[in-house]
Amino acid sequence: MASIASMNARAFVQKASLTSRKSNSLASTSSRPARHVASKVSRKAGIRNAKPIVASASSDDLWMPDVPELDVAKANLILPELGLPTMPEVMAGSASPAAEARGGSGYDAHRPKTPPPDLPSLLLDSRIVYLGMPLVPAVTELIVAELLYLQYTDANKPLYMYINSTGCTRADGTTVGFETEATAIYDTMSYIGVECQTVGVGVAVGQACMLLSAGTKGKRFMLPHATAMLQQPRVPSTGSRQAVEIYIKWQEVLRMKKTYLDILSRTTGHSLEKLDQDMLRPLYMQPLDALEYGIIDKILTKDEPAIDAVKSGAQWDSDAGLVARPAPTAPSA
Repeated sequence: MASIASMNARAFVQKASLTSRKSNSLASTSSRPARHVASKVSRKAGIRNAKPIVASASSDDLWMPDVPELDVAKANLILPELGLPTMPEVMAGSASPAAEARGGSGYDAHRPKTPPPDLPSLLLDSRIVYLGMPLVPAVTELIVAELLYLQYTDANKPLYMYINSTGCTRADGTTVGFETEATAIYDTMSYIGVECQTVGVGVAVGQACMLLSAGTKGKRFMLPHATAMLQQPRVPSTGSRQAVEIYIKWQEVLRMKKTYLDILSRTTGHSLEKLDQDMLRPLYMQPLDALEYGIIDKILTKDEPAIDAVKSGAQWDSDAGLVARPAPTAPSA
């Protein structure tokens, strides 16, 4: 009987202790700030982005963060209220040894304030003209402007034109420009009187091949795996036209073809009839074929001398047996 009584007493004590802990837990929960309770309820309800509901409470229930006091000795190196170091401290810690040796902090106050030049400007500074797109008006305008600029800068120095263009067509054969785009560049090359060394890079199709052959005699080159191609002049389609307009356009195409053949005849030495016959179908030429056809004068490889070391135009004419005709003299009185 005594054992049963002691067991009942222990069970009563444990139950009373559990009841006391539950009551203390409820009391502590009720004494928490209303903001924390509302936030916990919101999270349980699945409202994760909801703002905590702050109920009106006394100043004792509001929670405030502890703000450390600033060190007066470091006040000149700390931004107010943020605790972040100022820029002099950061720059002093990130300066390179060379900058510290010069007494600087790594910031070059005398650096250029303008952006660096683009690649075409750097090439132009070395007297290099790069034709790397089909002959459309925007490309022609840029090439002509560069040629004129190089002439007025120094007409005694040669310029270098690298050609990787499909002419007035795209790679798929679609016509995108007029033949006059190529003749504008050719006339400018002839007008400026500057030695123009042309280099075929990639492909030179149609009018681009004509420009490749229009370089200074003896200074026309191709890289070993470049390709040249001659083809009939083409014009862009302009929709439906009247019969008289088609006839006028046909005459203009024939005139441009004659101009095209005349230029190639002067640059290659072939007759108009041969050129016209060869261009009935697209005529593809590898560097050796272009050399034999007269489009270029030399194939450039890494073992060849520099471009400037190649013989001049006068030497090329002399080796070919061409003698300059003397200028006419005025009759004596």
